[in-house]
Amino acid sequence: MANITIDRKQFEKEIGKLDEKMQNRIAMFGTPLDKFDNETMDIEVFPNRPDLLSYHGFKRSFLSFIGKQKGLKEYKVNKPEKNYEVTIDSSVKNIRPYTACAIVKGLKFDDDKIKEIIDVQEKLHFTVGRKRKKLAIGIYPLEKIKLPITFKALEPDKIKFVPLETDREMSGLQILQRHPTGREYAHLLAGKSKFPIFVDADNNILSMPPIINSKNTGKITETTTDVFVECSGFDFPILQKCLNMVVTILADMGGKIYSMELKEGGKKKITPDLNSEKMKLNISNTNSLLGLDLNEKQIKELIEKMGHNYNKGVVEIAQWRTDMLHEVDLIEDVAIAYGYENFIPEIPSVATVGKEEEKEIIKRKIAEILAGLNILETSNYHLTTKQDQFKKMSVQEEGIIEVEASKTDYTILRKDLSHYIMKNLSENVDSEYPQKIFEVGRVFNNYKETENLALAVTPSNFTEVRQILEYLSRMLNVEIKIAEPKDKIPNWFIEGRCAEIILSDVETENKKSTSAGAGGRGPSNEKLIGYLGEIHPKILKNWKIKMPVSLFEINLEETFRKLN
Repeated sequence: MANITIDRKQFEKEIGKLDEKMQNRIAMFGTPLDKFDNETMDIEVFPNRPDLLSYHGFKRSFLSFIGKQKGLKEYKVNKPEKNYEVTIDSSVKNIRPYTACAIVKGLKFDDDKIKEIIDVQEKLHFTVGRKRKKLAIGIYPLEKIKLPITFKALEPDKIKFVPLETDREMSGLQILQRHPTGREYAHLLAGKSKFPIFVDADNNILSMPPIINSKNTGKITETTTDVFVECSGFDFPILQKCLNMVVTILADMGGKIYSMELKEGGKKKITPDLNSEKMKLNISNTNSLLGLDLNEKQIKELIEKMGHNYNKGVVEIAQWRTDMLHEVDLIEDVAIAYGYENFIPEIPSVATVGKEEEKEIIKRKIAEILAGLNILETSNYHLTTKQDQFKKMSVQEEGIIEVEASKTDYTILRKDLSHYIMKNLSENVDSEYPQKIFEVGRVFNNYKETENLALAVTPSNFTEVRQILEYLSRMLNVEIKIAEPKDKIPNWFIEGRCAEIILSDVETENKKSTSAGAGGRGPSNEKLIGYLGEIHPKILKNWKIKMPVSLFEINLEETFRKLN
């Protein structure tokens, strides 16, 4: 969650008086007031609405919500003028492969507007951009740039410019070593033989994303009237959404938007794209989910209060909204516009008696035992990426359950927890060691759902995680055996430093059942439930983890049966 600070006088002049009724409307919009005084007001913005992370973005949507400017706001995008081009060189393909760009002209900046632009830029970096890892935004004074522009990568010692907040020319490597911002974000370019840069037609460097802009060509001032805007990163659709957020804010400040032509090899793209997206909204589904009895006219009115257009079951959605992925998201907007305070609570007509499910009791007990060993619990998505699930774990793609028409990189249901545990460790390589984490969660194999437990420790060895597993089994009062593998072990373990985990005393009636990726072992009252071992160095390298990792993952279904 992020806070934005708004000038109270400007708010009351352009939106309305901040009385008790207005404070309630702000809260019901989903952006509660954190604090306010006679000068400023701070509102909280939830992560699903990054388009509200500026005053102008908030104003646009809130005026629609309170009925003053209902419906989808349209912005004119002018065609590219001469040399409004960005060439994307093949050298950035494996470093920072995508960019989306635009030009906005006719701006009249003052100190407050510059602060707003810088503030929303940094908030987008930290939210949508995942601290610049996923995307970075650059805004440059057009009068100091000669078009067209090239996005390419060079060796660090060939990159030389004066970065913001200094008067010294530095090389790419010196920026990462000596500049405060460079040191903070150096890990984003760690291990790269080349660094990405934007350069103009005179070969002047504009910036080295995602680190810092040039002081000479990358700083807007109150005299700046025209700007070049770029978003660079790894997910082109998200880059487009972020670019749309920035250019529409600049347009609301009085600017005119011009598109740019992106050239990559023989392909061409035009950005920004502010044409609305269309999504169907079923009235029956809406009423069923919300417990209401709205007609089409009422739904049209409510949808338009949330900044959309509606026509015969089809909703037009603004291109700066990143949270509209499914019909349910539109239904949520209907609920917000209707007003959560207007819903009438009802007691179900059928009397029921609630009881915690036995599986949940066991899972909670497992979590409490491991937390008592100072092992941190994580919780990850059920969806994952093919890159993480297969490539980084060096396994073949098979048995995939894939999401149709996914709008993100997370396109498949996860088959195990081990790869997610490795992902967690890889994202915290700069954190204090040792690191001990576990997850209890659902995995999906051959259209069968099972509950698994995965645990990893780094730096660690086979013996340490074995001791943790044996302690857990004693506390749960279940008997396990650690045995030499009889079949092929998972690819991510070191051969000879891996073992099978066998659950003993399994009821005979379950002897023919099989757990995910596991078959029966030995006597009919024993079952293979998982593996334990040390992670192979090549897998550690794939995840850029420099410490040894030991890990185990077990299927909990037989444990549930035994303890029930």
